[in-house]
Amino acid sequence: MKRSLFFIFFIFVGAFAEESRALLLHGNCTTCHYVDRSISAPAMKIVKKRYKKAFTTKELFVKQMVAFVKDPKEDHSIMIDMIHKYEIMPKITFDEETLNEIASYIYDTDEF
Repeated sequence: MKRSLFFIFFIFVGAFAEESRALLLHGNCTTCHYVDRSISAPAMKIVKKRYKKAFTTKELFVKQMVAFVKDPKEDHSIMIDMIHKYEIMPKITFDEETLNEIASYIYDTDEF
C-alpha cells in the first residue's frame, strides 16, 4: 500500500511540475515568441529547432539558452539573422532556476 501511495504521489508531483513549467513559458515567453508564428519575435518552433541543432544535449541546450536570455547580446547569439529582423530581445530578470525550468520545458515538450 505504501509503495502504491508513493508511486501515485510522484506521478502527481511530476504532472504538476510539468504543468508549472508550461505555465512559466506561456505566461512569459509566448507573449513575443508565439508557438508557430513569427510576429514580434521568432516563433518558438524556430528557436527550439536552432538551439537543438547547435547544442546536441539537453544540458548544453539549457545552459546556452539560459545564458542568452539572462544577457541577450548579438555577439553571443546563434540567431543573428533573427536579431536583425526583430531586434535583440530584452533582458529577462528571472532567477536562474526559473530560466532553467523554462529552457528544460522547451527542450522536453512536443508542443513545438
